[in-house]
Amino acid sequence: MDTDAMAARLVGDHDRKEKFRPFAAANGIASIDDSYAVQERYVALLKPRCGAAIGYKIGLTSQRMQAMCGIGHPIAGVVLADRLHHSGARLATADYGRMGLEFEIAVRMASDLPSGGPAWTQENIAAHVAGVCAAIEIVDDRAADYAELDVLSLVADNSWNGGVVLSQFRSDWPALDAVSGTVSRNGTEIDRGHGRDVLGHPFAPLAWLANALAAKGQSLRAGEIVMTGSLVTTRFPTESESYRFELEGIGAVELHVTA
Repeated sequence: MDTDAMAARLVGDHDRKEKFRPFAAANGIASIDDSYAVQERYVALLKPRCGAAIGYKIGLTSQRMQAMCGIGHPIAGVVLADRLHHSGARLATADYGRMGLEFEIAVRMASDLPSGGPAWTQENIAAHVAGVCAAIEIVDDRAADYAELDVLSLVADNSWNGGVVLSQFRSDWPALDAVSGTVSRNGTEIDRGHGRDVLGHPFAPLAWLANALAAKGQSLRAGEIVMTGSLVTTRFPTESESYRFELEGIGAVELHVTA
């Protein structure tokens, strides 16, 4: 496995907006650890143009999606500073291989997570969360064929994160498993989900990420943002339209897409 070559290839593929095709098996990426090694190098190449790492996205946070991808746990990617947008942002579909929108609960960490303690759970990690907000993740799947989706290639490609759009964070929030999230397009409701749709509670994938980082000698840091997974089905806009995602008792985030 040539990590540098794979990372450089991904940069070029995105610049040319080439269709996503599985590449792991043909290039010696044989394990999820191999995939994260390529991801790390790929993200390093992106930083000069996209800014420093400011947090993470978590994907495959439903059992259905995990089963489809043949994996028994979520996956993670890195969010970069210049890909952080605020509610009301305008983004163009032409800037992505194929833009997808995922509607999520994001968290902001209050403190560095201590190392060396017991495993993280959704209960004991809650004290380290400073705020939550309504969020939209921009995924760039480059028109992937989901029938042949390869999770090792997906992870290496930074788990397809193309950015995030955030509302204002709230330092107090209702029970997140019961919170309903409503997606509207051009003012009309098109979907609805709940916090429990991501592994039962948004802090469950957050705890998974904390444990995965700890296994590599890393940890979540104060101020970092974590996208905890989509409450509803991904949307792929093909024309100019406006989206609003409202979380009951928390707030709303808006995104204007131009085609």
